[in-house]
Amino acid sequence: MRITLKKSTIGYNKEQAATVKALGLSKIGQSRELPDTPAIQGMVRKVIHLLEVSK
Repeated sequence: MRITLKKSTIGYNKEQAATVKALGLSKIGQSRELPDTPAIQGMVRKVIHLLEVSK
C-alpha cells in the first residue's frame, strides 16, 4: 500500500507523531510503499486523518 503524509503532526499528540515517524514519513508530501500487513494497517488507522492511502 502507498501512504502519503498530507498534514503536519504539529498540534497532535506525541504518540501520533511517533506513529507517523515509525511509518517512515517525516515531511508533508512524502510517500512510502509499505506491505499491507495487520501491523501497518493498525498504525495507519491511528493516524488516517494525517495520511492519504492508496492500494
